[in-house]
Amino acid sequence: MKPMDEVPGRSVRGERLRRYGVTAVAVAAAAAAGAAAVDPDTAWYRALRKPAWQPPPWTFGAVWTPLYASLAVAGGHALGRTRGRERRRLATGLGANLVLNAGWNWLFFRLRSPRAALAGTALLDLSNADLIRRTARADPGAARALAPYAAWCAFATALNASLVRRNP
Repeated sequence: MKPMDEVPGRSVRGERLRRYGVTAVAVAAAAAAGAAAVDPDTAWYRALRKPAWQPPPWTFGAVWTPLYASLAVAGGHALGRTRGRERRRLATGLGANLVLNAGWNWLFFRLRSPRAALAGTALLDLSNADLIRRTARADPGAARALAPYAAWCAFATALNASLVRRNP
């Protein structure tokens, strides 16, 4: 099987742009879907007992923006280095990860269920480990680029667990 960059009628540059465009749109869609559920100004959220180590609200947007960008770039890069079944599995893993990522906001803010959100973020952490494993097979550098994303999600899991403990 020819690598994608050698398929007749497709330029190397055009294929790269398409691949990165697809991952960027997928990540942006997940970010937008998740953001649609977030409302930290509700009385419910303000009433939650939060740990002293919770970052200020502005931090989340400042951190998520570069993390989402790295996720899109690393995903696009790794997909360009895979073919066939391996590529489909990597794309499926990335898609599932994005659904779990966006879903956390809906579980926490819209359902107002820190417990359900904790289960969701634990699944996201497992998905991150799987995504990094699959990405590392294709491109170790892209897998390393996902490490800050996975670390921030692990931090979010710890924060979510603290909220569950403080707000039975």
